[in-house]
Amino acid sequence: MIELGARERKQAPPPHVVWECLNEPRRPGSRPWLDLREGEVEPRIVEAVRPTLVVWSSLWPSRPRDVIRFDLREAGQGCSLRWTLLTPDEAPAAALVGHYRYRLNYLINARLRYSFGQ
Repeated sequence: MIELGARERKQAPPPHVVWECLNEPRRPGSRPWLDLREGEVEPRIVEAVRPTLVVWSSLWPSRPRDVIRFDLREAGQGCSLRWTLLTPDEAPAAALVGHYRYRLNYLINARLRYSFGQ
């Protein structure tokens, strides 16, 4: 697998809360944060180990074999959340990789974090 991008940031809730949000982003009563754009699709859960790991399928139909890995660990009263975009294929053009990184960073380190009031 080739790493196309990654970023780690602190989240206010403990790992099990963030894990639930990643594992079921559209659960009734949950905070709305997964704002997909045109050309993006709902991710499937490829793998999940409570409360430390969630792996999503690709958000981009043009890159169906890519995965997004979320690693969670305790960090004080909250947690540290690292997303990693991985592919078994050749990396796309640099501009496209930049777009994918931006979107994941926005979804995880802006939308998800803000949903917790952070």
